[in-house]
Amino acid sequence: MTEAKSDSRIEREAKFSTWPGFVLPDLDRVLPSVSAGARAEIPLDATYWDTPDLRLIRWGTTIRYRTEAGRGMWTVKLPGKTEGGVLSRPEHDIPGSPNTIPDAALDLVRGYARTAPLAPVARLQTLRRRAPLFDPRGHRIAEVADDEVSVLDGERVAARFREVELEVTSEAPHHLLPALIERLRAAGAGEPDPTPKLVRALGPRALAPPELVVPTIDAASPVGDVARAAITAAVIRIIEHDALVRRDTKPEGVHQARVGTRRLRSDLRTFVSIFDAEWGDGIRNDLKALADALGHVRDADVMLTRLKRASSELDPQDWPAAESVRSRLARQRAAQRRALDDVYGSREYLQLLDRLVEAAAAPRFVEAAQLPATQALPSIVQRPWNHLVKAVGELGDEADPDHLHEIRIRAKRVRYAAEAAMLAIADAEPMARTAAVIQDLLGEQHDAIVAARWLRDVASTNVTRGEALVCGLLIAA
Repeated sequence: MTEAKSDSRIEREAKFSTWPGFVLPDLDRVLPSVSAGARAEIPLDATYWDTPDLRLIRWGTTIRYRTEAGRGMWTVKLPGKTEGGVLSRPEHDIPGSPNTIPDAALDLVRGYARTAPLAPVARLQTLRRRAPLFDPRGHRIAEVADDEVSVLDGERVAARFREVELEVTSEAPHHLLPALIERLRAAGAGEPDPTPKLVRALGPRALAPPELVVPTIDAASPVGDVARAAITAAVIRIIEHDALVRRDTKPEGVHQARVGTRRLRSDLRTFVSIFDAEWGDGIRNDLKALADALGHVRDADVMLTRLKRASSELDPQDWPAAESVRSRLARQRAAQRRALDDVYGSREYLQLLDRLVEAAAAPRFVEAAQLPATQALPSIVQRPWNHLVKAVGELGDEADPDHLHEIRIRAKRVRYAAEAAMLAIADAEPMARTAAVIQDLLGEQHDAIVAARWLRDVASTNVTRGEALVCGLLIAA
């Protein structure tokens, strides 16, 4: 996996699909502290890449190579959220040559593209009229771009459209973007329209829904639709966090991908009575290696956080030894991370994602999947609950940590089953909430036990007296 050497940021923008006679208004003092700079005109030439079925834009992501003033740059925009006409989403600029997508850019979209090839799907030439905005220190904090866009088919102009785009930086006042929107609306720009340029260029095909959409469930739905909704949500979670896992910039990526694999394997187990048995077992087995690789890194992240928190409570004179102990765990995590990179960098992983998408889109059901959800779900959810009750009943006066960990696993299965059932049966919520409390409580205890065991192992190796002391203090904590 290639490290992403990119300029990354959160893009906050609003767009207007304007009519030919629209005139960009004066933007000076749109806020008292904001001044408008000189407007400039610049040509842009952008080539967008996608799969033959346009799955990237359908998922809400784009990858393009654009030249501006003789300088070329790859840009990847990942899915975001729209609120009040304002679109916020991650954006990454990556240098590279025009005809070969850099690995760092590919890594950001592999989860969506998977094994499908990427090729140019649209070329847009834009005459952009820029109106920059500055704060009192002279820092550029926003830009209004009035774009005349030509969609090319070879050398022929196939279509034209005009759009006005507002973008603010992270340093801009929070209320600048709403003020700019109101200024443009007052000038006759209409309402914000977040439709990307590529969608305008490609037309209806780009407006198709993504490959996976969680179906809407109600009390009248068959139980098969509930199961499909559960496994679809889990597969979407894995795919949407693929880029974060690859970049390894936030622990949340590995955490959420791991949750996705756990939920998917648990849902396949919960709904075993309505799935084709061989099909369900095959997917669960295929997921195990991925789940294990994610789990090793996630467990190390959790333990590093725990040890850092406990170390901060030690006497400052013990901090250097505590850091030395943590560095051992960091090296262990690095090795586990390399193993995870090998998994994500493999062709087999991309093929697994293809199979998961196919499985969620068209699960292999047996006839029982047609039963009404309200009729079938109670017995389906009761089964993992009975297993949990049995495990709790087998606890002795002094609970064995491994037995408690098994109870935690069973509580987690109850929680996932009940949360899936909640799509059709609101009465399942108390069970899900209770199971979550058990899972969290025993999870905290299990993490402490694992950390203490690891510290004992470290203390038994060739460590300094200071490190051994710190291991004992951290075990006690």
